[in-house]
Amino acid sequence: MAGKSLLLIDLRLGKLSSLLGGCSFKMGFMKRTLKVSDDEKTTAAELTLRQSIYPLCLVTILFFLWGFSYGLLDTLNKHFQNTLHITRARSSGLQAAYFGAYPLASLGHANWILRHYGYRAVFIWGLCLYGIGALVAWPCILHRSFGGFCAAIFIIGNGLGSLETAANPYITVCGPPRYAEMRINISQAFNGVGTVVAPVLGSYVFFLKTADDTQALRNVQWVYLAIAIFVFLLAIVFYFSTIPEITDADMAFQAAETHADTDIGPFYKQYRLFHAAFAQFCYTGAQVAIASYFINYVTETRANTSSALGAKFLAGAQGAFAMGRFTGVGLMAFIRPRWVFLCYLTMCIVFISPSITQRGNTGMSMLYITLFFESICFPTIVALGMRGLGKYTKRGSGFIVGGVLGGACVPPLLGAVADLHNSTAKAMSVPLAFFIAAWSYSLCVNFVPSYRDPADKFSTAKVGLVGS
Repeated sequence: MAGKSLLLIDLRLGKLSSLLGGCSFKMGFMKRTLKVSDDEKTTAAELTLRQSIYPLCLVTILFFLWGFSYGLLDTLNKHFQNTLHITRARSSGLQAAYFGAYPLASLGHANWILRHYGYRAVFIWGLCLYGIGALVAWPCILHRSFGGFCAAIFIIGNGLGSLETAANPYITVCGPPRYAEMRINISQAFNGVGTVVAPVLGSYVFFLKTADDTQALRNVQWVYLAIAIFVFLLAIVFYFSTIPEITDADMAFQAAETHADTDIGPFYKQYRLFHAAFAQFCYTGAQVAIASYFINYVTETRANTSSALGAKFLAGAQGAFAMGRFTGVGLMAFIRPRWVFLCYLTMCIVFISPSITQRGNTGMSMLYITLFFESICFPTIVALGMRGLGKYTKRGSGFIVGGVLGGACVPPLLGAVADLHNSTAKAMSVPLAFFIAAWSYSLCVNFVPSYRDPADKFSTAKVGLVGS
């Protein structure tokens, strides 16, 4: 009887232990919070290189995701023209929906979440929106609904705009300030890899195996389903990952330590920030317009070039873009990032100009070189524009990322000019004009002391270097 009693007690204790274990897991799950106070200073502003590796690697996955989505969009642009018999100007509705959502996220819902909850909450929010948009895209592609697909792209744009609102500043501030431009360009290089993979997938999988564009578009639906599953799983990974949160108090400390604390004035006087946002608007508009109509350009100016072959050429151009980022990072190890930025943006102006009048392989080569030099411009504008913002860092990042709205405005303008003159080559004068407007910021950040000094103070900062 004693043995049976002991066995019964053991079984009951086992059940109790199991029950308590389950409760412990549930309590641990319930106790996880996404909210962080911006008034509290943490050690995040002083992270060393080693301490920042894991969060940087996790966030860099996001850069690949939106690079892939953007590259796939450029490929689909031309094929929607063929399948639905729509004009070049109307097909730019994809870019308008995608990039038009960015300021809604960066200045609206995502920025509010970032300032009230933190970076991790925005990462999860953006991934969920991305997944929902990918699921909505599935039936729209199946039923060849251009309007429905634009709506799905708008939801995806809100998700990716949310991710960019958090990821760009996070990469910039997570780790020693001295290497901010290098960090964000390395992460953005994986964005470039994503833009290469998407058109390669389009040309070799979707649009090569079938001569029917309708069937080819149906093949794309499975990609969007896979994207949805992946990003929902990634959102769960972010929920359970412990990554350092960087608060406004941390950024104010970092700005004070580098003596680049330009946040002492009111927000509306941060004119360097607003100039950076303007430059981002102009530059992004030009970049997106060129990539969106690259296939149109080569099919019109190069003999015997199909849309599938044009997609392969686009993949090669995006490869040059990715290579330019890695090359730019290498140069930044020896040359101040602001000088590299000035050189690259100047070369964009120099090489886009001949593409307006040249044709065939010569004109296409000019666009290849232009994409190479475009590579570092976006992330470097983000890094330089955020220098010294201190407690305004999260709010200011929303304005710079909001400049991506240019990607919604310039492509329709290029498309309208191309339709007017029946020439995509002549319409390349549109991105040329916007490159020149963005060039004003690169000149100021190199030759105007109030722009140049905060950038240089961060480049020589010792914060986060001890023990790295």
